[in-house]
Amino acid sequence: MNAVQNLQENTQPLSFIPASEFKNRTTEAVSDQHLRQSFRGAMDFLMAKRAGHFPDLAAFEAQRALAEHVRKYSLSKLPELLEQLERTLTANGVKVHWAENAQQANAIIVGIAQKHAAKLMVKGKSMVSEETELNHAMEAAGIEALESDMGEYIVQLDGEKPSHIIMPAIHKTKVQIAKLFAEKVPGAKYTESVDELIGIGRAVLREKFMTAEIGLSGVNFAVAETGTLCLVENEGNGRMCTTVPNVHIAITGIEKVVEKLEHVPPLFGLLTRSATGQAITTYFNMISRPRQPGDKNGIGAELDGPKEVHLVLLDNGRTQAYTDEQLRATLQCIRCGACMNHCPVYTRIGGHAYGTTYPGPIGEIISPHMMGLAATHALPTASTLCGACEEVCPVKIPIPDLLIRLRGEATHEARPGHAPLVGQGAAKSTLMNVVWAGWAALYTRPVLYRAFGWLATRFRFLTPPAQSGWTVSRTPLTPAVRTMHELLAQRRRGK
Repeated sequence: MNAVQNLQENTQPLSFIPASEFKNRTTEAVSDQHLRQSFRGAMDFLMAKRAGHFPDLAAFEAQRALAEHVRKYSLSKLPELLEQLERTLTANGVKVHWAENAQQANAIIVGIAQKHAAKLMVKGKSMVSEETELNHAMEAAGIEALESDMGEYIVQLDGEKPSHIIMPAIHKTKVQIAKLFAEKVPGAKYTESVDELIGIGRAVLREKFMTAEIGLSGVNFAVAETGTLCLVENEGNGRMCTTVPNVHIAITGIEKVVEKLEHVPPLFGLLTRSATGQAITTYFNMISRPRQPGDKNGIGAELDGPKEVHLVLLDNGRTQAYTDEQLRATLQCIRCGACMNHCPVYTRIGGHAYGTTYPGPIGEIISPHMMGLAATHALPTASTLCGACEEVCPVKIPIPDLLIRLRGEATHEARPGHAPLVGQGAAKSTLMNVVWAGWAALYTRPVLYRAFGWLATRFRFLTPPAQSGWTVSRTPLTPAVRTMHELLAQRRRGK
């Protein structure tokens, strides 16, 4: 059974917010003036901070070219690098697990937790665990999974999904958070002081760090040569999750591997500046092995760190993108979120409208592989194709080209010589096929074209005032009084 067949059988669309409701949610989001103003202000702030770190366009392009080369090189050797990573990590004492889909990944993690009789898991920021809906799987197994990233903690407390891959609670105001903490956090008093709100969250999380049996994290880069898991963060919660509990589980997509440590700095430097406009993050964690018996520091005290480390490598549709030469560029992404910050569509509708773990331009090109085109074929159409996402992408992913490709795949059967995508042709419409066939016949036959022009100009008064989606924000299209051919002929006769 090949990877595409497996994905067809195992793909489970996110149950939290069905992607099929995308159109209705975008209408609601555009009507929410407060949401639009909040996102516009936040995105303008992030765009300005990012721009301040790339004043020299030529230097930025050189850095992008290097980062793109690193990612393409890594992907060109992906199968062998993954095998090398497994060998190196295993030699280091890390247990490596392979998961083909979200269900397998969740089953592996739940199994590890149950083996240790765990009651609590504290989680550092991990979009892949959001992708698999791990929290729901842990809850079903009777194990509490608590988000420790402050933004993730806020949205979890409110029963929501993150609206941005870097800033999960960017859609919330301090007043909303103040009300949420007062209602949901035992003993918390209402306050609109940001420092006090952060203090309330930290007090809760600090206790949980000390009592959790399992710590879970994501992975920004996995180095095959040394077996090093690199984790980028600002709050220190990632370091707490990976050092305080006795068991650390890391989960990542298979595309995050690079060959050597020297390949990380070019990506790291662009990631932080593209994501939050920082020269460097507060913490950069490098994890290569669990704590060993007898590990002590310079004064003879036992070192911190987990006694057991696991890595879960998740496919979940990534192989589908990898096997196609053009779509493989999707996997170059380093999850900086710059494409979202600069996207005019995301800025107006926010992240929740997409109904997927990854919103915005990157979500539009990666979600169809994870969830299938049948559930996500509307997403690639949510773009103006302005190219802003491609211009700021630190690894030069040609997002507009990929969007056009996915739009075509959603409306056509698989082309000869190309493996079908899951949900291929899901947006195919008999009516649209008839319309385009009629258009082709009209514009390839001069006699029909001229006859249509004559009729359209003479009966222009019959033009309907409502023209589907066109007239939602535009004036109706009305034929001219005379065709161009007739006007030119009239001019020639006048001479």
